[in-house]
Amino acid sequence: MPPSPRHKNKTLTTLMAAALGGIGLHRFYLHGLRDRLGWLHVLSIPLSLGLMSARPQAPQLFTALPLVLSVLIGCLEALVIGLTPDDKWDARHNAGSGRQSESHWILAVILVLTVGLGAMGLIALLARSFDLLFTGGAFG
Repeated sequence: MPPSPRHKNKTLTTLMAAALGGIGLHRFYLHGLRDRLGWLHVLSIPLSLGLMSARPQAPQLFTALPLVLSVLIGCLEALVIGLTPDDKWDARHNAGSGRQSESHWILAVILVLTVGLGAMGLIALLARSFDLLFTGGAFG
């Protein structure tokens, strides 16, 4: 991959991955429109909608599972991006920009919120899955 002359902000990328990671916006910011994993994130939306329309009687958690997993993967990617040391980030994404990244306190806030929301989402996914699988949805 040739170095990009445009400086890519680690904090902005982390925020995009945390907030819009389910649609892969952070992947396109980093790697451009040729990123296959970014398109896989985008594909989760029509795939989930197609499953919902094909199986309207099925629990929405299962038909929307591609999108739910894409959002959780986006949270995980936000943590990986945010916890990458600045020098490693610059070597990988800003080799030709001539600027150096400097993480600030806002990145720590984004990471803490991402951990909290990601953990709540994962716990909710597990709880609802067990409810649907073992009780047939008796608790909701």
